[in-house]
Amino acid sequence: MKSLRVLLSGVVAVAMAFGFSPSAAQGQSGCASDVNSDGVVNAADISIVLSDWGATCLGSVTSVTPLHGSTLGGTEITINGTTLGGTLGVQIVGGGMCTNLQVVSSTLVKAVTPAGAAGAGAITVINAGGTATAPSPYTYVQQLLTSVYPPAGIFSGGSAITITGAFLNGATSVRVGGVACTNVVAVNSTTVTAVTPAGSVGSTSVEVTSPKGTATAANAFTYTSTWYLVLEQNPNPAVVTNATLRNAITATGYPWRVRDNGTQIELVLLPGGTFTMGCTASNVYGCNTDENPTHSVTLTQAFYLGRYEVTQGQWVAKMGSNPSSFAGQSDSASRPVEQVSWTTVQGYLSATGMRLPSEAEWEYACRAGTTTAFNNGSSDDATVGTIAWYSSNSGSQTHAVGGKAANALGLYDMSGNVFEWVNDWYGDYSSSAQTNPTGPASGSYRVLRGGSWFYNAAYVRSSYREHTSPGISYGIIGFRVARAPS
Repeated sequence: MKSLRVLLSGVVAVAMAFGFSPSAAQGQSGCASDVNSDGVVNAADISIVLSDWGATCLGSVTSVTPLHGSTLGGTEITINGTTLGGTLGVQIVGGGMCTNLQVVSSTLVKAVTPAGAAGAGAITVINAGGTATAPSPYTYVQQLLTSVYPPAGIFSGGSAITITGAFLNGATSVRVGGVACTNVVAVNSTTVTAVTPAGSVGSTSVEVTSPKGTATAANAFTYTSTWYLVLEQNPNPAVVTNATLRNAITATGYPWRVRDNGTQIELVLLPGGTFTMGCTASNVYGCNTDENPTHSVTLTQAFYLGRYEVTQGQWVAKMGSNPSSFAGQSDSASRPVEQVSWTTVQGYLSATGMRLPSEAEWEYACRAGTTTAFNNGSSDDATVGTIAWYSSNSGSQTHAVGGKAANALGLYDMSGNVFEWVNDWYGDYSSSAQTNPTGPASGSYRVLRGGSWFYNAAYVRSSYREHTSPGISYGIIGFRVARAPS
């Protein structure tokens, strides 16, 4: 009996090595050789083993990853299971036979999907024993474009667009109206960015080409004859509370709030007007000598001014790198760009068609009709925290733009956060009335306005002036842009 038991154990072991795996191999008696579970290891057990000798066992599939891919095929799938060593092929119902079959082991097979129609189809693994079906189907998804933002841009080109969709990873080109874009970046499988070429006014298609093929969105982008997209035609009374200012803005015929198509910078319109420029002391701080004499200034032309300081994200989108001291934070893209010299800023302006405001334009915009030390209509230093990030509340760093209250023209951070370059050379004021002043014809220093996160309330007064060399860059200096309406 002992020799029979040894023989049977050997037969069973060999049989199982070749794929035989009877469900009763672990019988109720606990003896692995008692195949029929009758409590005795004998010839009956050998008969059961030998009756299936030479049979090919059917494989089984436990999982497949990934379970979706492009209708164009080309997705490598990994199949896990048992008894896969003899796999002859992998098929997706609705697609066909997979290619590049790799039988890695008895539990792992890889293959590349064929092209198929959109929708779900069963995954089957074929061997000499038959066909095994995966527990979950494979879904073919069509490569597609779902949105283009912004949906419009100036016909001369240069608008930065973001395209979203599905299966866009590895995108090699983007075409708008059949013309290739520049600066194409495949961010991930759902996002591609690019810069538009020049085109003709009107709606046109956007195409994204990747190794998976080309996806097209008809009439997804519109070329316009203006550089901006209108956000609000008329000034919002809840923002521009001064009726005289609202009427003056409306009278220009230009929209009050717009977004630049090329940079996505939001700007608001300032009408022409007359104001008193120069010294306005606060309850605590007097004026510096260069804030005097006060003088009347008339601006005859309406102009647009950035609603916010130019952010790190807006700078990087055009310039490609970030010079800021406060980069690397979770909200850095929304913080003002800094560590930019007046000279360096000129490159950004050239790339965007923008300009810096004159010093007179800046103060006119900052005051927004007020004649007090601060643009909130108060000369009380205790009120500065509502409008500015400055030394008392900044935590020694910049903050995302728009975090404090806007002035009466809807402009944010005119006080605090970072100093802002203006276009003028630094020089003394004249006591005589001036029209559209642009500062001295030459000089050694450029003017800075608005105070910063580093300094106290004296620096955020509407009339405060600072100056430094145009080649200097600090973590307290940024800028905002201006532009003519047309």
